[in-house]
Amino acid sequence: MSEIRELYGASTGNSVRAAIALTEAGIEFTPRCLDLLSGDQRTPEYLALNPLGKAPTFVDHSVSPPLIINQSNAIIQYADEHAPGRLSPRGPSAQRYRVYDRFYFFVTDVIAPSHAAFFLRQIGQQNASAPLSRRALEHLMAAEAFLESEYIAGDAFSMADISAFTFTRSVRDQIHWEKWPRMARWLALIAARPAVKLGMQAFESKPSS
Repeated sequence: MSEIRELYGASTGNSVRAAIALTEAGIEFTPRCLDLLSGDQRTPEYLALNPLGKAPTFVDHSVSPPLIINQSNAIIQYADEHAPGRLSPRGPSAQRYRVYDRFYFFVTDVIAPSHAAFFLRQIGQQNASAPLSRRALEHLMAAEAFLESEYIAGDAFSMADISAFTFTRSVRDQIHWEKWPRMARWLALIAARPAVKLGMQAFESKPSS
């Protein structure tokens, strides 16, 4: 692992998506595991990197001043730009824009309502959270129609698969998989990728320094 680049995070969807993207792109980084229950994200040192105290945070020390990225989707785009062709097709094309379209479908129509539902549950608004959780799951199931080929955006693995994978995996026990055979095959295909496995393990019981 290289300490030129560090990824602070925890075993959360946002952190894991960032770790998978960097790993798939072949970008070496050192995982810095945050214990969210203990409040690692609220220390002065971490707040200097991420003022909102959220995870993940990516730090690239290869440039001066160091590049700091706090949003998981921006980290995925960083990985895409630094490894052309691995997470989206090179150059402007219909296929490239399909990747972007599917990527943002999961970001805005699946993950965003799910995050909103989680926040409402955290403040005791279970009744208000339920419609958002259902909406996220319904939109996820609509993505079965995307799988005309092996992957979410066509014949090649892309950032669209990354944006979809961790959420799908997190709700897998709520899905009647016999109704969604293409989605089931896709989930198994993505889960078997070596870089995905490594990304999933990035914040499992690792020391923060």
